[in-house]
Amino acid sequence: MEIAWSNQARKDYYKVLDYLHENWGLNEVKNFVDKTEEVLGVIKKHPKTFVESPRKRNVRKGFVTKHNSLFYKVKPYKKEIILLTFWGQSTKP
Repeated sequence: MEIAWSNQARKDYYKVLDYLHENWGLNEVKNFVDKTEEVLGVIKKHPKTFVESPRKRNVRKGFVTKHNSLFYKVKPYKKEIILLTFWGQSTKP
């Protein structure tokens, strides 16, 4: 399956990177990028790995770190996964 990023997911991802850079340094930015790529690889191969939302069909929550999650929607008929948003301490307003 292919993975597409929503505008919100991209915006939130960069918020996390900015937060990590400002507060923790480049090493943590690199670690987060690597962990995100690892999780996306798992999702691409096994889209149903993470828990499905009880409220929204085909929406799942994956964990990148203990402080950051990502939400994605599986569209099985289109063979597509859409990253909806990243959520965590650094993406809160």
